[in-house]
Amino acid sequence: MKRGKTWSYVIRVTDPETGISKPKWVGGFPTEDAAKEARDEARVRARRGEYIDRNAITLGEYLDEWLDAHAVEIKPKTLANYRYLIDRHVRPNIGGLRLQAVRPGQITKLYRDLVTVGGRKGAGLSPRTVAHVHSVLRKAFGDAVRVDELIASNPTERAKRPRLHHGEPGKVWTPAQLRTFLVSVEGHRLSAFFHLAAYTGARRGELLNLRWPDVDLDGGSIHIKGSVGFVAGERIEGTTKSGRSRVVSLDPGTVGVLNAHRKRQLADKLKAGEFWKGTEDGHVFATGWGEPVHPDTVSSLMATLIKEHNAADGITPLPHARLHDLRHVHATTLLLAGVPVHVVAARLGHADPAITLRVYAHVVNEQLAEAATIFADRIDGAA
Repeated sequence: MKRGKTWSYVIRVTDPETGISKPKWVGGFPTEDAAKEARDEARVRARRGEYIDRNAITLGEYLDEWLDAHAVEIKPKTLANYRYLIDRHVRPNIGGLRLQAVRPGQITKLYRDLVTVGGRKGAGLSPRTVAHVHSVLRKAFGDAVRVDELIASNPTERAKRPRLHHGEPGKVWTPAQLRTFLVSVEGHRLSAFFHLAAYTGARRGELLNLRWPDVDLDGGSIHIKGSVGFVAGERIEGTTKSGRSRVVSLDPGTVGVLNAHRKRQLADKLKAGEFWKGTEDGHVFATGWGEPVHPDTVSSLMATLIKEHNAADGITPLPHARLHDLRHVHATTLLLAGVPVHVVAARLGHADPAITLRVYAHVVNEQLAEAATIFADRIDGAA
């Protein structure tokens, strides 16, 4: 039926709770054919019990509601990342579309535009960033289907996204280079932080969240219970990346380093006196006044310490490395030594050993290349 300048259709839909059939009017179609096509689709869904009322909410409006609904169940830093991706890349491009009108082709076009001109000054975004956008949209549209029942299917499931090549860690330090760095920073008050990062493979936020009650110097282990980050200038403490705590064993040398660090921190406390701001169960790594260390401090400090080392006379300079590379050195060294992947995954806090296999595939491939020789040596040696 034509109503004014647009066309409408009506179908009867059975209420699943009452079993009563009621008419449903839906309008706003530009042509009669468009209204008939929508009516036919609605009839099929109604017979399957999948009918969804027409809703004028835009994608941008729905994403606002979705973010508010998820604010209590996801980490603040994750929520902030979701907001940034939505506000920066989704809302300006397809945020004005009606949620129920979004099609896979429009999502595909969004990804194509982002990877070509979606970055700053018209530069394209990396496929990895587009993959993050896809992940957020997939979650949001999934809830629109299963939780809010506003759409019948998830358009991101059929959208085409840029091929993502899982990168391997770049050239990491050799054990000798790592040892050189750790020796060169021994005099720094946070040298134990870099030692523990290298010898446990723990993440930056996990170590900066560590308290002394979580350190078992007699048993030689640390209990990693959570992580810390900063969102909008506010320190936020939460769970680890996998959401699970873990116990990581320590070698005797690392126990000695932590013992020395503990004594140094107690000396700082005595020196600060009444101005000490730490607590009884204070952080393992703190400022000279007992306050928690900011994550950016240790990241920038590592770069500074490498430059200072390289500026000295008569030494072999160290190549550039990030703080996170200490984690890669730890994992790579263990895998090359033949430590099982599931053991390395447990130390790193990977939720699934498959993550370890994917990230360090190049190391595993080196071992595979040696497998034939190892097998032959074992068998031939038994003859």
